[in-house]
Amino acid sequence: MFYRLGVAMVRLRYWIVGFWLVIVLAGLPFAPRVAEALAPGGFSSDSMQSQQAVEALQAGLHTSFTNVLVFFTSPTLTADDPRFAAQADAALAKLKSWPEVSGIVPFTVNPAQISRDRHAAYTVVLLKADPDTAPKVLPQLDAKLSQPADLRMTVGGGPVFYADIQSVSEADLRRAELLAFPFALIALLLVFRSVIAAALPAAVGGCSVIVSLAMLYGLANATQVSVFALNVTTLLGLGLGVDYSLFMVSRFREELAHGRSVPDAVGATMATAGRAVFFSGLAVSIGLLGLILFPLNMLRSVGIGGMLTVGLCILAAVTLLPALLGFLGAQVNALPVRLPRLRPARASTPVAQSEESGFWHRLAMGVMRHPIATLVPVLTILLLLGLPFLSVRLAAPDASILPTYVKSRAAYDIQVKQFDENALAPIILAVKTQGSPLEKQNLVALDTLVRRLQADPRVANVTSIVSLDPRLTLDHYELLYSHPDLIADPFISTSLQAYAGTNISMVQVTSKYGLLDPRSEALVQAIRGTAPPAGLTVLVDGATAGVIDYVNTLYGAFPIALLVVAIITYIVLMLLFRSLVLPLKAIAMNVLSILASYGALVFLFQQGHFSGLLHFTPLGYVEASGPILMFCALFGLSMDYEVFLLSRIRESYEQTGDNTRAVAAGLERSGRIITSAAAIVIVVSMAFATADMVIVKALGVGMALAVLLDATLVRGLLVPATMRLLGDLNWLWPAPFNKLLPGVVFHDAHGIPSGVSTSSATETPRDEALPVGGN
Repeated sequence: MFYRLGVAMVRLRYWIVGFWLVIVLAGLPFAPRVAEALAPGGFSSDSMQSQQAVEALQAGLHTSFTNVLVFFTSPTLTADDPRFAAQADAALAKLKSWPEVSGIVPFTVNPAQISRDRHAAYTVVLLKADPDTAPKVLPQLDAKLSQPADLRMTVGGGPVFYADIQSVSEADLRRAELLAFPFALIALLLVFRSVIAAALPAAVGGCSVIVSLAMLYGLANATQVSVFALNVTTLLGLGLGVDYSLFMVSRFREELAHGRSVPDAVGATMATAGRAVFFSGLAVSIGLLGLILFPLNMLRSVGIGGMLTVGLCILAAVTLLPALLGFLGAQVNALPVRLPRLRPARASTPVAQSEESGFWHRLAMGVMRHPIATLVPVLTILLLLGLPFLSVRLAAPDASILPTYVKSRAAYDIQVKQFDENALAPIILAVKTQGSPLEKQNLVALDTLVRRLQADPRVANVTSIVSLDPRLTLDHYELLYSHPDLIADPFISTSLQAYAGTNISMVQVTSKYGLLDPRSEALVQAIRGTAPPAGLTVLVDGATAGVIDYVNTLYGAFPIALLVVAIITYIVLMLLFRSLVLPLKAIAMNVLSILASYGALVFLFQQGHFSGLLHFTPLGYVEASGPILMFCALFGLSMDYEVFLLSRIRESYEQTGDNTRAVAAGLERSGRIITSAAAIVIVVSMAFATADMVIVKALGVGMALAVLLDATLVRGLLVPATMRLLGDLNWLWPAPFNKLLPGVVFHDAHGIPSGVSTSSATETPRDEALPVGGN
């Protein structure tokens, strides 16, 4: 089938190239605009209790929790100075009549909004817009702010954070593309030693990226797609688009060298490398399919965008590339690049003898002579690299993932350094009542709840409508709230409007410990696990609760996604290799390289090693979606190389029936090209490691390290060692399965199926020729 497809692409090459030219030109106006159509965020889900609490409070209090924090700082003036307050008030004067603002809470009303040293304070500006649309009104908000004469003004908060994520993502993408394309082209020139051959993978990869970004733009206009899909889509598009073309161009040149005509060489390339590309892309898509199973839009977006990109890479590799090869023919080797040789050229030797003297053949034979002595130390190294992951701390992202030069990060740094972090991000309780919370029985129940919380040794403070002033008792509050419209105290009157609604009340609990401290997390779990007083229903939100829900939502779905990915991958590889053992071994090899990269993730980004070299501020935790993104992306990407290597080993095994010789020959024929392909993916990944956003940087570094380990220790050492230890068991394919799909089919020296069984397989190696019309 693949042979016939290749020949058809050569015959229809004018139509195929014309079709791709049209869709690339059609996509060019939209691909650069994709970022403006993508949505920031995507880290919450309606299934999270914290999200349910926010929605209940917004509906019950008739307000929006979308707010901007305007910080004012001064090295000389304090927030108690009338000049400080007057200048801060004047800076926000134009916002008071702006229709987009639903309310303003100045620091003069709430003392908690003043820093410990009194030289900083912030005002809360409540916006009517929802979190998704709020970033779009920020330019207008900035224009209405007036810069105070003696104060430094910094704008932060959720909408600013999401806007900065979008702008930094765009900047990271532009930088990565500028770095990745030239370095990938240089690597291709070094591999092919020909300008034309090197240009083909770059052109096909570029076409795949342009069309996939244009399609992502269209998808984002039809449904909400997270901005995090942008960088991952481009990373996969560049890496895989170039990789697949690299494998196929290399095989095409090999087939031409064996004397095939151009159509026959393209057909043979498609029947071997093209078939491997198809199944490899299928494996990558299966890995990304796991992301769609998560309830968070950010992960679903990356999964959908990634699968779209991989599909286009496969389509380009099996249609556009064969058509271009049909045009070029032997001219694929034109414009040779002359590079100095490191050692004198050897005299011409037969193919079989040349293969046996090659580096990869000698390495494989050396490993297979001592398989256990190779397996144990390599396995130990990979497990040791993964060891730091045992101390992983998972958390949700905040402004610390952004570079210090953006506004939301500057505001975040002011919060952390000058304010009580716990007071700024308290545990928030949405307390639903039967009727008005100001009714006597509800005030009594609420007072019981508040006193219980105050008695907890982990609690520093509780703010609610029955604990606004420590001098007041429950009787006082009952009297005050019997006529709420007559309350004269401005603080109590303002607080009542902010904390009480029709049938809901808000309670803020300040922990004595940090947001990510296990004791704060235990406090949230204790509140959720304790039955509230009769007549009350409690939902818990806040930064700590949000982190707990985020991590639990992700890792509650992760085992299911992992199982689905592993099972589907096993079935696909079983059908490709006609073996029950090889897919299991491939999955085990992948898991090892991914675990090693997980350890590096903790070592670098949680513990902060080499943070100066990589230019980031250590987080003290691993962003919870990072390991999941890496697993789903790397599982397929690592399988990429396994498919190409085992495909060549299987070809050799069908020629010789000798497992050991087949492994050595397969590694010799694919080792150099797999290493070259891995080098290009590493270059592309490291280009994304220059990102200013820590999440993208971690993904780039993790993928580069995993691919490096996979292409060296795993493919070069572990695969030959395990293949040697398993022997003919590698090709286990029970007789009943042969009725559906034939297992190993041996060929004679002319490439014709000989029909011999495994036990009588000839040991005589044959030429590289393939049976015409088969795969």
